[in-house]
Amino acid sequence: MKRIDAISMIARKAEEKDSLIVCNIGYPSRELHHLNDRPGNFYMLGSMGLSSSIGLGLSLSVPKRHVIAIDGDGSVLMNMGTFATIAHQRPENYLLVVIDNGTYGSTGDQPTATSLGTDLGAVAKGAGIQEVHTVDNEEDLEKMLKKVDRGVLVVRVDPGNASVPVICLSPEEIIERFMAECARPSE
Repeated sequence: MKRIDAISMIARKAEEKDSLIVCNIGYPSRELHHLNDRPGNFYMLGSMGLSSSIGLGLSLSVPKRHVIAIDGDGSVLMNMGTFATIAHQRPENYLLVVIDNGTYGSTGDQPTATSLGTDLGAVAKGAGIQEVHTVDNEEDLEKMLKKVDRGVLVVRVDPGNASVPVICLSPEEIIERFMAECARPSE
């Protein structure tokens, strides 16, 4: 499975649930923007490792909205403490999707520890997160996205980036429209 295909399925779930999305830096944000740009998407432009933390904080501050954070294996490895914080807070409205391609995809596909056997699902469970699921194909991801709304979902995908354009929005435009969307009541 390619990352852009996984992101496409996540974006559909977000549309169906009227979810807010916080997306990892680099190509994942570019791919999401290319597939389904909308005010409810927050594109990370320079905070590697913090999508999961920002998503958690957002879910706690806007409890009536569902929040999906899309993070990468390299980013989660930089901020593994996020798993313990998620486990402690246990938000009902928060789903962290870790897209694990075994590489630092936005900087040249250098291998991450997950390509050597580190299991981020096991790490999340070890930190105390009760709802952790791992999938590695489109059919299982589709099924899991229909039934899982909280916890951690690790999605194993092939390395590689889609050929998509750079995000055409300024950081100010991204945050202003996202903040306005966060203030809107859920449908």
